[in-house]
Amino acid sequence: MNKNFSHVISFTIVISASLLATGCASKRPISSSGNVVYEDATMQENLTNTISTNDFNNMAKAMTDSLITSPFSRNSPQKPITVTISEVKNKTSEHIDTRTITNKIENQLRDSGLFDPGSDRGNEDELAQLEMQRQTQSGAYNLSKSVKPSLAEGSRYMLFGEVSSLVKKADDITNITYTLQLKLMDVQTRKKVWGAEKEIRKTSERSTF
Repeated sequence: MNKNFSHVISFTIVISASLLATGCASKRPISSSGNVVYEDATMQENLTNTISTNDFNNMAKAMTDSLITSPFSRNSPQKPITVTISEVKNKTSEHIDTRTITNKIENQLRDSGLFDPGSDRGNEDELAQLEMQRQTQSGAYNLSKSVKPSLAEGSRYMLFGEVSSLVKKADDITNITYTLQLKLMDVQTRKKVWGAEKEIRKTSERSTF
C-alpha cells in the first residue's frame, strides 16, 4: 500500500475518533459545582416581567422607610409603638407568597427600634367585623377589649395591606404594574393613622424569533 495513502487513512481515523469523543462528551451532564455564581441579592432581576424577590425587597424597604419617618411615628407618645401585622393580601391573578414581604416588613420595623411587632398575625377581616359591631351597639361597647384575642397582647395598632397588579398589552409588549398598599389603623378609635403605596412597573417584549 502507498505509504502516503496509509498516512492519510491513519489521520482520518484519528480525527474521526476525536470528533466522536467530543460529541459523546458534549452529551454528558456538566457538573454545576464549577459553574455556580453567587450574585448580590439586591441586584435588579430582569429574567421575567413577574414580581421577584428583589421587587419584594424594594417594596418592603420603601414602605417601612415611609412609616418610620412619618409624622405619626415621630410624634407618637408610645415608644416602641406596639403593632400587630396582618399578612399582606394577594389581589393579583398570580401566585405570590405574600408571607415573604410581610416578614420583611415586620423585621425591618423591629430593627428600627421604633416598633414592637407582635409575634401573632392579625386578621383584617376580624377587625372589620368588630367595626360593624361597634356601629350597631351602644357606646358601652368596648372595642379595645374585644380586639385583644385577635391582636398580639398589648398592641394598639394593626398594619395591613395588599398587593395588586394591572396588566396592559399592546402588540408584543406586556406592561405589568404591581402596587403594594399598606395602612396603619388604631384598633381603639378605628382611625387610619398612616397609609402609603409603592408601585413597580415591569415591561417585556415577546421575541419574534
